[in-house]
Parts: sequence; structure tokens; C-alpha cells
Amino acid sequence: MANERLREAMLKVGLSTYELAERIDVNPKTAERWVTLDRAPYPRHRHAIAALVQEREAYLWPKVVSPERATRIAESELVHVYPRRAAIPLDIWGRLIDQATEEIGILVYAGLFLPEQVPSIIRDLTTKAQAGVRVRLLLGDPKSQAVAARGAEEGIGDAMAGKVHNVLAFYNQLCGVEGIFARFHGTTLYNSIYRFDNELLVNTHAYGFPAAHAPVLHLRRLSAGELFDTYADSFDRVWSSGHPIWGPTVAA
Repeated sequence: MANERLREAMLKVGLSTYELAERIDVNPKTAERWVTLDRAPYPRHRHAIAALVQEREAYLWPKVVSPERATRIAESELVHVYPRRAAIPLDIWGRLIDQATEEIGILVYAGLFLPEQVPSIIRDLTTKAQAGVRVRLLLGDPKSQAVAARGAEEGIGDAMAGKVHNVLAFYNQLCGVEGIFARFHGTTLYNSIYRFDNELLVNTHAYGFPAAHAPVLHLRRLSAGELFDTYADSFDRVWSSGHPIWGPTVAA
């Protein structure tokens, strides 16, 4: 059976089997077997190939990582654990936004703290979008059952829907900025997720506690890892279920 994922990744970057062999410094027949027979390269070659075709090792060769190694990789993807969101230094938010070159994503019910604690965020997101960064904002639909339930669980009732309206007063300033997209969602959030290219801040949710008092995982993607992608995929699933806040324009 051929490795269609590798074949497709090579096609996307315009790399032939012969050119791959030349770049990796192996026999062309060896490279051919990687593609046509789904032979797994040595680890050092997998690293190099993944970099060349701009894909993750775990995607190109999903069967080669043992459970034990997968656990070690997941531990390496975990940069830091904050006991509560309030423990995150404010400069972390600024650094992550500033360093993003491809994608910024915010998945919350309201997340009102962010524009309050980072007053420059509207200007920063505008600047990033103008530089070609895709910005996606996902807010809880204030009319949804999920937002009502979260408000009840935190003991603040309808105030959760009010927070969504409050944060919209900030984000509505971004309406019409090319490259910035905003959607409402009505899903149950087990985590709030903040994405900055290949780094994530995952604010866990604990029943009866506001998000500010729950732990946060700082993750950084590794090519052979799965932990980062679990949360990144979760973000995308919620995005696909949402509906535009400002109009019919949607992200590609």
C-alpha cells in the first residue's frame, strides 16, 4: 500500500521522489519505497522529510510512534502549567500575539478579561490581519443554552450572556477588517482555547469555578506529537459549527 499522505505532501511542495532522495541523501529506490510501499524512514530521515514537505511526522507516519514515545512527546509539548489563568504573566499574551505569523484563534464563551488586560489587542489583531495573519474569534452565542448553562454553573446566571455582549463592544471594532473572522457558537466548552501559530494556551474549565480560577496548559506543537493537535482540532470543530457574527463572510 502506498503512503498517499506523503505522496500528496510532496506534490503540494513540488517535490519528486528523485528530488526527495537527493535532498535527504539516500538512494532514489529507498525514497521510492517510502512512497509506493509505505516503508517508514529512519527517525532522522522522518524529521528531515517532514520539514521539507511542511507536514507533521505523526500525520505522515501515524503508525510508527509507539505509545511510550507518544507519551514522552506529549510531555515535551507541555511548556508550562499555570495553576489558574490569573497566574499567566501579562507579557505572555503580548509575546504570543506579536510572534504569530500565520494564525491567531480565540475560542471562549466571553473572554472579557483579554481586551481588558491587553488594551492594545484591537490594534494588535488589526495589525496582524493586515500582515496576512488569519484571525478567528469564537464567542458563545448569548442566546444559546450552553452560555446559559455556563452562567448557572458559575453562579452568575444571565451575567454570562451579558459578558458576551460586553466583549462584543470591543471586538465589533474589528468588523470589516480583512483577514479577521468572528463566529458565535453554541457548544459546550470543556476548555477555552487561545491559538498563536504553533502555541496554545488551553484554559481548562472546572464545574462551579470561573475560568480565571482554573488551570491553563501552555502547549507548543511538535512534529511527532498529538497533544497540541487534539486541542487545535477541537477549535476547528467548534469553528465549523458556528455562525458569523458580522455577516455572511466566512474563513476559507
